Amino acid sequence: MSSQPVIQTHELTKVFRTYRKEEGLMGAVRGLFHRKYSETRAADRVSFSVNEGEFVGFLGPNGAGKTTVLKMLSGLLQPTSGSASVLGFNPARRPTELKRQFALLMGQKNALWWDLPARESLELNRAIYGIERKEFERTVDELIELLDVRDKMGVMVRELSLGERMKMELIAALLHRPKVLFLDEPTIGLDVMSQKKVREFLREYNRRYKVVTLLTSHYMQDIEELCERVILIDHGKLFFDGSLEEVVSRFTSTKIIEVDFSAPLPDDFVPPGTVLERNPQQLRIEVPRSEVPSACTALLAGGLVIDLSVNEVPIEEVIRRVFGKQQEEQKELCGKQESRN
Repeated sequence: MSSQPVIQTHELTKVFRTYRKEEGLMGAVRGLFHRKYSETRAADRVSFSVNEGEFVGFLGPNGAGKTTVLKMLSGLLQPTSGSASVLGFNPARRPTELKRQFALLMGQKNALWWDLPARESLELNRAIYGIERKEFERTVDELIELLDVRDKMGVMVRELSLGERMKMELIAALLHRPKVLFLDEPTIGLDVMSQKKVREFLREYNRRYKVVTLLTSHYMQDIEELCERVILIDHGKLFFDGSLEEVVSRFTSTKIIEVDFSAPLPDDFVPPGTVLERNPQQLRIEVPRSEVPSACTALLAGGLVIDLSVNEVPIEEVIRRVFGKQQEEQKELCGKQESRN
């Protein structure tokens, strides 16, 4: 670990002002002289730090502010207030030294030239970054081997499948050996096998080169397999920063019990806890942690149990509940503010 954080933000804030047009002709006329604006805090005093080699999940629902923060860290957006530091540089000033040391890959944006073969498109990136020929060939050879796309280098980018194109986008992003990698939904739209291949590659690349990686994804499998640490953000506010295990322990007070029975359960059998799934010979329930022993005893008492397991609530469900609760609290807060006004 480096003594200084590679990425550091302090109360980073971005406020967007949008013009609110009044209805009708008179509203349009009034708007010429007295415009009304509404403000949206896409990022609201966000503070965190990331050290060398960390692979951090940056999670939140749509519109939470994730991409806005990544764009400010990349220098694509100027913050309204607060500060950020990436590799010791202020990204808002867009210094050339920083541009050569980080990469931003957005799953819904294309960085390659569609009308060129993949190799020629990568050649353009080589020229842009001024990468020496030998270094370029060595890097490309390693990356196409890791991603298994050697036979696709001569194919036009527009003719590649979505998964193949994303792999090429990864190669383009990593050509200049960045020390910091921002990934915004890198597996979005990919099939299961392509997602798996991309995750394996990212894990191996991080292990080899200790690249600081900040990942946003709506696929919880990406987060579970790649990130030991997660940052949760909603309505522009950061409200959790810790390990996946801490998310489960902090935001859930229940466990899942799954039971297989040797014979169908009686119709009048009332299981403990909350029933999540019930079949004639299978049962899946959720019970408070403190009631797990008594629930297991009650289930075993009938003598029909052939298998029983106690598990944590799946992390994907935990995250869904957390953001659902955050959104409910935000609505209540907005409702109180409106009533005051």
